[in-house]
Amino acid sequence: MVVGSVHSGFRAQFGRQPEGVWSAPGRVNLIGEHTDYNQGLALPIGLPLRAFVAARRRPDRTVRLWSAQTSEVVTCSLDDLAPRIVTGWSAYAVGVLWALEHHGFGVHGVDLAIDGRVPLGAGLSSSAALECAVAVAASELFALGLHGKDDARRAELAALCAFAENVFVRAPTGGMDQLASLRCQADRAMLLDIREGTVEQVPLPLADHGLAILVMDTQVEHALVDGQYASRRQACERAAATLGVDSLREFDAADLDSVLRRLPEGPIRQRVRHVVTEIDRVTRTVESLRAVDFAQVGKLFDASHESLRDDFEVSCPELDLAVQTARDSGALGARMTGGGFGGSAIALVPGHLLPDVADAVVGAFAAAGWRAPSCFGVRAGPPAGRDL
Repeated sequence: MVVGSVHSGFRAQFGRQPEGVWSAPGRVNLIGEHTDYNQGLALPIGLPLRAFVAARRRPDRTVRLWSAQTSEVVTCSLDDLAPRIVTGWSAYAVGVLWALEHHGFGVHGVDLAIDGRVPLGAGLSSSAALECAVAVAASELFALGLHGKDDARRAELAALCAFAENVFVRAPTGGMDQLASLRCQADRAMLLDIREGTVEQVPLPLADHGLAILVMDTQVEHALVDGQYASRRQACERAAATLGVDSLREFDAADLDSVLRRLPEGPIRQRVRHVVTEIDRVTRTVESLRAVDFAQVGKLFDASHESLRDDFEVSCPELDLAVQTARDSGALGARMTGGGFGGSAIALVPGHLLPDVADAVVGAFAAAGWRAPSCFGVRAGPPAGRDL
């Protein structure tokens, strides 16, 4: 069990008992990609895959971190932290402590043992899971009051984690991942309205209807700090400025033709078309879930992938093959998920076909001469919290 292994790893590395073990989930976004930084809508679920943190306070300002994945130990001082001073995996953890202190919360030294079980670079928010696990641990250890059941305080903690990733790590993410990790619920999809700052939990009774979500990790690692993600975000911001609005959320799908005519021809029109139609697809997906119309949900998944592939241009051959193979093998619909340029795709699959669809995707990758993907079924899991 991971809780026990990270607990024993802490003892072995630091020679004392941790005060507790905390964890936070990665996320899969059912639909609503590249909408969060456009003040739009998204529909993520928390994953059963989680990042685990064993922690104990120190009497000084030193932070020591050990990773079960790398066996590396990183030591730094809270007094020396600044953006780009710490790099690599540890930046996501210590960046949270820096952000808390930057915003006036009292933190001090801590020892952390980390065991991240969310696949890295798979578009499943391994970084947000790590940040949020450290955040709930710090909130409890330092009595900050941000980790309980109060949704407003959890939203505040999510914003601090997103600030850490944006400013300390310099990854231009939009904040959806941290909110999902801290506020998701088991067997629910989380309808997130970024502009309004609201969350609504939407029942996701897939098993009751003989359905499952298949995650297809292409093993093509993506990185949000390589410039491609930032360039898409900048294009959306330029378009909003040209159109004289704060964000692309101001436009409805019914207005799209007139909006596009106000923009210069070329990729910027494609980016705007994706964002406006994707926000509309989130709304229609929620309506379809409430109507228990899973066939329509599948069609919306398909349309989302096509928009991400053709208009936002963030797919890749591996994602496209996974999506097409899943559809051809009986999935109701499939789409890439996450920032793109690699990572994972998801498919809505009849439960009895889950092994067959997974095998077909693995076989298609083998035929293409590519590294085998990792395929697994998931259900919506609970939010970040204390495990021990």
